[in-house]
Order: sequence, then structure tokens, then C-alpha cells
Amino acid sequence: MNNVYKKLLMCVESIQKKTDFRPEVAMILGSGLGDYADGIQIEQTIDYTEIEGFPTSTVAGHKGRFVFGYVGEVPVVIMQGRVHFYEGYPMTDVVLPTRLMGMLGAKKLILTNAAGGVNFDFQPGDFMLIRDHITVAVPSPLIGQNIEELGVRFPDMSEVYSARMRDVVKRIAGDMGIKLQEGVYMQLTGPAYETPAEVRLARILGGDAVGMSTACEAMAAHHMGIEVCGISCITNLAAGMSAQKLNHVEVQETADRVAKQFKELITAIVMNI
Repeated sequence: MNNVYKKLLMCVESIQKKTDFRPEVAMILGSGLGDYADGIQIEQTIDYTEIEGFPTSTVAGHKGRFVFGYVGEVPVVIMQGRVHFYEGYPMTDVVLPTRLMGMLGAKKLILTNAAGGVNFDFQPGDFMLIRDHITVAVPSPLIGQNIEELGVRFPDMSEVYSARMRDVVKRIAGDMGIKLQEGVYMQLTGPAYETPAEVRLARILGGDAVGMSTACEAMAAHHMGIEVCGISCITNLAAGMSAQKLNHVEVQETADRVAKQFKELITAIVMNI
């Protein structure tokens, strides 16, 4: 058996020994949204450290646990803290949690992140609905022996981010009076912020926002037939677009400032998709 799949099955079995909860929607929460899960109707929580073979996040402010519960009447599983490629894990470990949530029953995935704006029309605090992504700077999570149990060897990627779900999000944001940008997200490795030259390259390639996560998770989910929606919180303008130096504290402050509105939007999305 494929070693990656064997590890995934071990993690699934470890969770199923602790809960028989079956989610319909999975969520991965980025900076500023980590405490969203604390406000839902929680049925059970499982720390990543309790799951045999599971990679654990080392990023400050990420709780590192699965939360199982309900948003309204919708059964959900939420990751409080994701695993990043820059932490030193192989890409198959980075997307293992995504695949695991799918194997637990989730058919839809909502991805959120904090991102740097590459588009000069964006402002810190804007939300960007991800229409497409660029991953030329990071290895594909599908490299290596294909896991036939999850999906085909050469999956189509012409619509990674569900057009149906994007239409729902745009309608909801409009009804709520929330300004919503739409654009292309480019994932880079991190952990250093991008150089001004890399930001110019991202813009030339057609990117509107840059970050260090999300696209690889979206690819892994799409590969296994999960419907994907992605939203970035634009926490800053990327390097070279303003005189301001970049640091994680200011990124977190912007994410925290708009967190209430972001949470309201996420709740409405979950209840309408």
C-alpha cells in the first residue's frame, strides 16, 4: 500500500476511535479566524497531538486541534491551525489534514488565509474570493505515487474553486453589504515575506494576492472530489507596494480587526452552500 495513504488511514482510524461525528463541511481557518470554532455548537475537540502520525502546527497563535460541531444545523469539522510547508513538513503531510477531513465525510471545504495584496486596487482589510491559483513556486501535493483511492493520476484543474460556491459567496456578501474582491491567489513557500521583485513577478503572472498556504490544500481536496471555496483576508500590501516594512504582528492586527465581519460571512456561507 502507498505509504502516504497508509499514514492517512492511520490518522483516520485514530480519530474514529475518538468520535463517530460525520461532517458535511470542512473548514481550515487562517490568521484572525482561529477562535471562530470556539463560537459554534461544539460536540468534540481532538488535539492534533492525540492523532497518531499527524503533523502538528508550530505557528504561534494556532491552537492545533480539530473541532467537531454544528454551524446552525450543518455538521462541520474545523481545523484550528493548519500545517505549512515552510515548517519543514513534506507536502503530503501539509495536505494530510485536508484529505483526512474528506475521508471523515466532508464534501465541501472552506479555506481561509491571511494574504498580501499584490493588486494595487486592494486595501488591507479587504476580503478576496479566490477564483484561481498559481502554484509554480511550491511542489504539487500530487507528486509521487498516485493514491487511486482518492482520485485519478491526472486530475483536471480547470475549476479548482467551485463556480457554484463562488456565486453563493458573492450573493451572500452583497446581501450583507460586505465588500468582496475576487482574484488569483499565488502560493509561495515562505516563511520569509516576498521580495519586491517576487511581488512584481506575481503581478506579471496574474496574481492578485500572495500567501504561504491554501492552494496546495485546494488541489488535494479537488483531486478527491471535494467542492472548494477559498477566501483571503488581505492583511497588507505586499513588499515594494508601500514604504512600510512587513511583520507578522501587523498582519495579525489587520486580521483581528476584520475578524468579526469575516466570521459573520463564514457562518452565512456554511449555512447556504
